[in-house]
Amino acid sequence: MFRQSWAVSWPMTLIMFFLFLIGLTDVYVAGRIGKEIQAAYGLASQIYFIFSIIVFALTVGSVSLISRLFTSEKKEEFVAAIDSTIAVSLVAGVIFTIIGLLFSRSMINVLAVPETIKDYAVPLLRIYSTGLIFAYLLISSNGILRASGMIHKSLFTMAVVCILNAILNFFLAFHTPLGFQGIAVATVLSSFVGCLMNISFMRRKISGLFKFSLPAVKAMIHIGWPAGLMQVLWQLGAMALFLILAALPKNNIEIMAAFTNGLKIESAIFLPAFAFNMANAVVVGNLLGKKKVQDAFSIGKVTAAFGVGIVLLLTAVVMLNAHFIAGLLSPNKTVVSESVRYIYIALLSEPVMAWGVILAGALNGAGDTRAVMWIIGASVWLVRLPLSFLLAIIFGFGASGVWWSMNISLICQAFLLSRRYFQRKWLSAQTSSLASLSNPPVIPVE
Repeated sequence: MFRQSWAVSWPMTLIMFFLFLIGLTDVYVAGRIGKEIQAAYGLASQIYFIFSIIVFALTVGSVSLISRLFTSEKKEEFVAAIDSTIAVSLVAGVIFTIIGLLFSRSMINVLAVPETIKDYAVPLLRIYSTGLIFAYLLISSNGILRASGMIHKSLFTMAVVCILNAILNFFLAFHTPLGFQGIAVATVLSSFVGCLMNISFMRRKISGLFKFSLPAVKAMIHIGWPAGLMQVLWQLGAMALFLILAALPKNNIEIMAAFTNGLKIESAIFLPAFAFNMANAVVVGNLLGKKKVQDAFSIGKVTAAFGVGIVLLLTAVVMLNAHFIAGLLSPNKTVVSESVRYIYIALLSEPVMAWGVILAGALNGAGDTRAVMWIIGASVWLVRLPLSFLLAIIFGFGASGVWWSMNISLICQAFLLSRRYFQRKWLSAQTSSLASLSNPPVIPVE
């Protein structure tokens, strides 16, 4: 049982590591240009992630559905689900690219952040927006590959994207007139190459006659919309934390830059947790497709326990080397000091976070995404944000109050996710989403 989970988990861990290196390179280059650029990058990247929520939701739904169809006898429905995922990703990517290009300045201007940061964040966000269509196709195609037994293809793609992004980052930012805008251009170009590679890998999975299945799209939306709304709540919560930090009376720009750095450092620990989260979704979905319900429940626990062990080890390594790691990301002493404080406080809850996040992957794989949405949304908006404002602004604990509030919210989140998992109600949630695909009307397109 562990072998089955590990076969998906280790490639996903490497994929998440490559994503971490991409983000780390971005932060490093931004920090070498200046603290304002680093803070602006953090702000622009948060909005960019909000733009990406629609494809994240679609991918959660498609992975849950395709992973079960892959191990079932519904081969025609399996192919139609892949074709439909690509079609919806393409249309959504075009729509949000246009929205991003038209409204980047308006979105940045309404935020209560220093004007200097706005001036740098707007061009970054506009460039990121031009590449949303490529990012959408890359994310959704990665989901298709891992759900249909081709995760090693996805791993190869992300290795190429990571290397290309790093090379372009340094070259465009330091050796061309683009300057700091090269950070965003590197992301767009590497995403373009990655989505082309994945489409090439999927050619044998896509039928010669393109098939669009409305029932498959409806099933993906039914499963995925709670995951999308959860990401909206999460990303808006992160934006709200930026605004709380911006309202601090002292060193607010340095603290915002430190928060950006801290999130990237923390992602080194979070990446195996999220990798096991996505592996759990695939493995649990495959087992439920084979109607092995008890095995699905058991493997979810095993995967979570193993993931916690890895996260514990990584947390210890990062905390023991906090000053060295923070110093690599910024030459500014105040930013480094605040980054170290973030590491010492916020990382205490990482093992607890990992347990909850990995169990949430099993719930997503079974299609029980609504419960995950409510639990994570409540932990952010009813615990983290009110407590952060209270401790940081009202009681005057500053940034430390925000970091401790994050810990408390993650503990609440893990407790509620564990409760939902061991109640086992999610084991029956997967039946309805496949039932509607018994004889789906498939629309062929030349």
